[in-house]
Amino acid sequence: MIDFKIPDEIKEVITSIDKFIEREITPIKSKYQKQIENERYYYDEDGRFSKEILDAMREIRMKSAEAGFYNMFGDPALGGNGDMFGPIAVALVHESIMKKHGYDPLIMEIFPGGLFTNGLTPVLLGLHPEVKDEILPGVESGETLLCFGLSEPDAGSDVWSMKTKAEKDGDHWIINGTKQWISYSPYAQYSMVFAITDSELFAKRKGGISCFLVPFDGETCVNTSVIPILGHLGGRIGIVSLENARVHEKYIIGDLHQGFGKALHGVDIGRVVMAANCVGAAQWALDLAIDYANERKTFGVTIGQHQAVQIMLADCALDIYAARNMLLHCAWKMENQESIPIKEISMIKAFSTEMLQRVADRCMQIHGGMGLTNELKLEKVWRWARSQRIPDGTTEIQKNTIAKRLLKGDRSFI
Repeated sequence: MIDFKIPDEIKEVITSIDKFIEREITPIKSKYQKQIENERYYYDEDGRFSKEILDAMREIRMKSAEAGFYNMFGDPALGGNGDMFGPIAVALVHESIMKKHGYDPLIMEIFPGGLFTNGLTPVLLGLHPEVKDEILPGVESGETLLCFGLSEPDAGSDVWSMKTKAEKDGDHWIINGTKQWISYSPYAQYSMVFAITDSELFAKRKGGISCFLVPFDGETCVNTSVIPILGHLGGRIGIVSLENARVHEKYIIGDLHQGFGKALHGVDIGRVVMAANCVGAAQWALDLAIDYANERKTFGVTIGQHQAVQIMLADCALDIYAARNMLLHCAWKMENQESIPIKEISMIKAFSTEMLQRVADRCMQIHGGMGLTNELKLEKVWRWARSQRIPDGTTEIQKNTIAKRLLKGDRSFI
């Protein structure tokens, strides 16, 4: 049976994180309030985070690592505590933080971005032991950032359109190509770069892709630009250029020619994180809307007395209830079934991201003109919600996966 009560040990973790945020992060946010509140100071003229913001993020990561939170969901074989906290804990902790604070980029630095593309990601299990000794201490401490170099200008969801190639040269590989839409690339020290290493296998779609750990050296592997999205003045997404990047074979992650499997290793928990963040952020937005509906008056009564507002509030509740139970059921299946619930993982990613967009939009509408202002930060959640429908597989790709599973006989919703 599924128990929907939050376990006591998870409650204790959530309480500890709340205290950590109040004790450690709140003073940092106060110190850099000018940069946080005004994008002209949040980013520099190149669209990168300003020095102050980078310093704040680094300080939070390292404090979080010291407190034991940064790596609490990391792979245990790499030094993390993921064996102590399964998918249900991941879902409940991330939901709780978002529900209380909404979308707050600095608070999100408590954990590695994505959980499968940074920090003690399972992808790094394929590292050569010597390379593990070289980079894992920095990754574990929050000092070293990674990025996931898979997508390209013409190869997003369709990985078989990849053009980046690596050619053997003695005990080294020479990599040439361009990666695009790469989160954290403007700030990372290393990129996990996927490149074609066997053209024949690649043409047959039977492999031929290898994963390399490539350092940003400022010459052969560089982040050439930041890609601002949704009206922001900068961001964390960039374009990576590889020009004759020379990498020793010991920096291959996993098996030669079979690196694409590494691209999917750990993606499941990443989608749980995304869904949980969306469920939590939706509850944060609805709480604001309910409070406003009980305070704001028009035509002599609070707007919560108007049927149109009541319907919007109810629609938000319906969406959140469905998404939250879908998320917890999927997390439960991940913990208690031997097979990976592929259909359900795609369902929570597709539904929760679309759900948050709807909820945030309704809550903005309930607030009227106030909902459009920067003051309430509803518009920040609304913009962030829109961005979540694209990465880690678009809604359409998720639906394609769901349909294929159904057609293959996976018709269970238990």
